[in-house]
Parts: sequence; C-alpha cells; structure tokens
Amino acid sequence: MNSSLVAGAPTLAATPGESPARVPTDWTTASMQRRIRRRYAAECRFRLMGLGAVVLSAGFLAFLIATMLVQGLAGFTETRVRVPIDLAAAKLPVTARQLDGRGADLALAGAGLEGAVGAAAARAWGDPALLSGGAWLRVRDAIKADPSLLRRSASFDLPAASAIDMAVKGEGAPDAERTVRRLASAGALSRGLNRDFLVGADATDPTRVGIWGALKGSLLTMFVTLALAFPIGVLSALYLEEYAPKNRWTDLIEVSINNLAAVPSIIFGLLGLAVFLGTFGLPRSAPIVGGLTLALMTMPVIVIAGRNAIKAVPPSIRDAALGVGASPVQVVFHHVLPLALPGILTGTIIGMARALGETAPLLMIGMRAFIAAPPTGVTSPATALPVQIFLWSDQVDRGFVEKTSTAIIVLLVFLLAMNGLAIYLRNRFETRW
Repeated sequence: MNSSLVAGAPTLAATPGESPARVPTDWTTASMQRRIRRRYAAECRFRLMGLGAVVLSAGFLAFLIATMLVQGLAGFTETRVRVPIDLAAAKLPVTARQLDGRGADLALAGAGLEGAVGAAAARAWGDPALLSGGAWLRVRDAIKADPSLLRRSASFDLPAASAIDMAVKGEGAPDAERTVRRLASAGALSRGLNRDFLVGADATDPTRVGIWGALKGSLLTMFVTLALAFPIGVLSALYLEEYAPKNRWTDLIEVSINNLAAVPSIIFGLLGLAVFLGTFGLPRSAPIVGGLTLALMTMPVIVIAGRNAIKAVPPSIRDAALGVGASPVQVVFHHVLPLALPGILTGTIIGMARALGETAPLLMIGMRAFIAAPPTGVTSPATALPVQIFLWSDQVDRGFVEKTSTAIIVLLVFLLAMNGLAIYLRNRFETRW
C-alpha cells in the first residue's frame, strides 16, 4: 500500500491541477504509540465486556436450571409407607362377580375400602393421616388384579401424605420429621417413581396431582394452532412474496403483519375472549379456543419467517424453471417452496415453542379451571401446562412448590426439544447459496 495514502496523514501543498500529496504517518513516535496502546486497550475492554455479558447470561441460565432441577427432580419420586392390612378381617361386602365387571371401582368404594385402609394405618402406626388421600386407590387396584387379597392379610407400600413426603425430602415440619424417624427406624419407608404424576391430572392433594392432563391439553391446543397457523401463514407468505403487487396496500399489510408479531400476547387473549367465546359461543376452557387464539398470535411469525425463507431462494431457480416450461404455479410449489421449506419450518417451530409457553392468552379465555381428568378432545374442558404451573404456584401446601418445579422441568424439556428440532432441521436441510 502506498504510504502516501495513509488516512490522517498531513498533506503537502500542491500546485494547481495536481492532487495533494500525503506525508506517511510515523508510527514510531511516542504520541502514536500511546494512541495504538489506547486503541488496543479499548478493544480488549470491549471484548472482555462482551465475554462478561455472555458469562453472566449463561450463569443466570445455569442458576435457573440448577434451581429447578434441585427443587423439581424429587417431584418425580414419592415416599411410600408399608401398611399391613387384613382385608379378611375387614369383611368387605364385595363378591367376586362384582369385581369382574366395570362396576368394580364403585363396588369397592361403596364397601368401605377407604375406611378399612385408614383403620389399618391407624392400627399399624397410630395415625391414619400418614397416608395420602388416594392411598386406598392403590389397594383397590391391587384387589382388582388379585381378588384373593380379600381373603387374607397383606402388606402394601402406599403413598405417604404430603407432610411426610416433604419431611423425607428435607422440607418438613418438626412433627413430621419425628414421625419419619419413627417410620424409618421400623423400616416402613421407601421411595419410588411417582407414576401418578406422569399419568394423572390436577388434584387438591399434592401427592395425587399429575401432569398428563395439562400436557395433553397443551398438545391438543398446539395441534389446533399448527393446523390453522401453518397453512394460512405459508400461503400468505407465498402470496405476498410471489404474487402481490408492490403498492401502498401491500406495504400496509406488511407493516401490519410486523406489528402483529410484536403485539403483547394478552391482547390476543382479549380478542379470543370477545370473538370466539362472546360472538361464536365456543366452549369455554376448550383446546379449540386456545388453539384458535394462539394461531392468531403465531401466524405473523410464520408469515415473516416464510417470506424471509422464500426471498432467500435465488432468482436463477425461478428463471431456470420457467426456461424449461414450468408454469408460474409450478415454479412456486415445485421449486421455490421446497427450497424454502427448511426456513419456514424453523420459524414455525420457534413460533410454536413460544405459543407452548404462553399463559396470559389462555387465562383470558378461561383455561384455568380445575380439571380433574385429562381431556378427550379439542372441545373437552382442559388446561395447559403453563397455566397448570401458574395454578400450582398459587397453592399454599409445600408439596405444590415441588410439583411446580417438576412441571417447569417438563415444560423446559419440551421447549428445548422444539428449539433443538428447529436447529436440526435448519442445519440438515438448509441450502446455502
């Protein structure tokens, strides 16, 4: 490089009609060396601040995840108390024929099985409140599997009450801790996987709550959201990018879509409350209403991602397809759309992950009801996983604190899986031009 062209160098007087000459900068002077050191120091400080910001963000994320894991992993397990029960002495008025049909549950409940289990716990350990409110259901299921239990004595490992369970996990009251020490010295305590949490629904007892009802409600809601938002969003992106004329109306639509992507989610909840519930009269607290509301929120994200992906396809692809005789529609659906699909899918999955974690719109349309059974369809009453977490966090029982953290872990797993899938699809199928 010509030293006379160095920026900042002083110029020499030039004769008329000639370019001014530049004197090369002397970088060896003390003043220039100080300037160089200051520049390098400023660059080093900037890099350190950037690295510190990344480390601080990663530290907050690690702290959040570690806190959730410490508080929530124990929620996947339960404490069990061994209780000897003499069902023959209880003389439950149940016949073998009653246990064969669909009315076995009603027959055992009406025969006083719950009271017999509580009495057995009182005889064995002096307090029937040691057991969970649903402990007798385990005995009921065991009797249905083996009716001979009604004619003999057996020991059952039954779920403990919330106070006992929290005391075993180090979060109990002093009275509960003394009871735990007494049971542990007798060898009556054990730990195991809490299957009810994985297959059950909401309950008032933290030892009986389950995540499946809320998870199924979220899956049904996401199904409705995807079925509506994806095709409409992709077709809208295709029209705006390939067919729409470039005029002020198109510009207005583009600006409106960009603004809708930034609208707070609670506004969409108010829209769903006014339109879907108030005007159309759809069932309250149903996945179809939640899906319609979240589809309105997700659609602008899909349109924007779709337009960017379609715009990234080189014009040479369109020209080559037209050159071999393809119609404009064939060019779009046979060549442009398949090449843009990885980017569209990435934006769609990210939008769906955002919708999965939304709470405010679902609260506005009433999906915060107490649902004790998993939904059976898109019109059944249901709740969603973020709403279930919100409801449990508002409970006063200490056991719900643990279950809230456990549900957050489940939600984080699904969110990380969806974002990981988006990254995989982008890296696997994306074509770099």
